[in-house]
Amino acid sequence: MADSNQAQLAMSHMNGQKLHGKAIRVTLSKHQTVQLPREGQEDQGLTKDFSNSPLHRFKKPGSKNFQNIFPPSATLHLSNIPPSVVEDDLRVLFMSCGAAVKAFKFFQKDRKMALIQMGSVEEAIQSLIEFHNHDLGENHHLRVSFSKSTI
Repeated sequence: MADSNQAQLAMSHMNGQKLHGKAIRVTLSKHQTVQLPREGQEDQGLTKDFSNSPLHRFKKPGSKNFQNIFPPSATLHLSNIPPSVVEDDLRVLFMSCGAAVKAFKFFQKDRKMALIQMGSVEEAIQSLIEFHNHDLGENHHLRVSFSKSTI
């Protein structure tokens, strides 16, 4: 995390949430830094640097993304949707991982964004993991985050 506030927010939002039927436990580490493996050194997949990844939504200090961090909910906010993608495309995509889609709604003023309500918070967490940065074509990668709104 970039700072202690981000770590506290992650802990308060994610600790106790269920994923794959088990509760996630999030606590502060006794370590101040994460030691990444040296170039060419084996790490067994235990560490990964996301600092330059397209999956990292909080790279830019002061980004408005910081104001849109909400606890897990069954409703997900989708953005960066290309004009050619319709509601059924997104419903089929989110159901492809076995999740139930209870409701869907494009934003009235901006069809690049939508809300999708999953069957449960656990399904929403799994869907966010699965589909954030999913390639929708036309050089658009889907952005997925938890929403404070409901449908």
